[in-house]
Amino acid sequence: MKKIVVIPARLNSKRFPNKILFDLKGLPMIEHVRRRALLAKNVEKVYIATCDTEIRDVLEGYGAEVIMTSKNHKNGTTRVAEAVSNINCSNVILIQGDEPLLLPRHLDKMLNIISHDNSSFAWNATGPIETEEEFNRSSVVKASIYGNKILYCFRKKNLINDYTNHSHNYRKILGLIAYKKDFLVRLTEMNSTLIEEMESIEQMRIIENGYSICSVPFESSQPSVNEPSEVQLVWDYVANDNEQKIILEKVFNFNYK
Repeated sequence: MKKIVVIPARLNSKRFPNKILFDLKGLPMIEHVRRRALLAKNVEKVYIATCDTEIRDVLEGYGAEVIMTSKNHKNGTTRVAEAVSNINCSNVILIQGDEPLLLPRHLDKMLNIISHDNSSFAWNATGPIETEEEFNRSSVVKASIYGNKILYCFRKKNLINDYTNHSHNYRKILGLIAYKKDFLVRLTEMNSTLIEEMESIEQMRIIENGYSICSVPFESSQPSVNEPSEVQLVWDYVANDNEQKIILEKVFNFNYK
C-alpha cells in the first residue's frame, strides 16, 4: 500500500486571508505543517496542492514538491483529488495547512490504522474538546461519535441540547483526514449535500451519501489556526508543552529528505 500526504493550499481564505503563508517565527504556516509531516517515520511523500503561483514559488524555495491544480475548487478535498489523479497510490492523507502543531507521531498512528483497516473508506483524526468555550466556537468543527464512527459533524451549539451532560459523546474534528484513493475520486463526483453546504463541513458529504467515516482518536487536540486571533493560542500551547518545544526545534533545524 503506497500512502502519500497532500496539503491543499489557497490564498483566499475567508476567515484569514493569506493565512497559509502567514509568518510563524520565520517560516510560513504551511511549511511548519509540511516539515512536521516529513518528520513522521512512515511518510513516503508529501505534496503541496495549490492553484496559486505565489504559494508554489514560496514553497519550492524550501524544497517542497508542488502540484498545480485548477482555480475552480471550492474545498481542499476536490483539490487533493485532482492533485493525486495521476499518482499511483492506494491511500491519500490530507493534512490541512493550518495545523502548525501537527504531531508526527499522530500521523504515524493514522498511517498504521489505515494499513490494518480494509473495511473503511475514510478516516478522520479526532481529539478531545477541552472547554465549553471551545465547544461553542463556530470555527471549531465538532463530531458526534458512536463507537469508532463519526455520525454527524457540526459547528453551532444549538444543534445539541446540553454540553455539560453530553460532552463525552462529542469530539473535535482535526485537520488530518485519510481516504482510499478510489473512494476520494468517487466522493468528488458526488453532488454537494445540504448540511455540507449549510455548515461548510466537507465531511458531511460522505455521511449524507450513506458512507461512514472512521474516527481515529488522539489523546490531545492541538489548536489549529482558523482566525488571526488563534495564532497566539498556538504559541501559548507550545510554551506549555515540552513535546511541542522539541518538535519545533526539529522543524527549524530541518534536514530535507
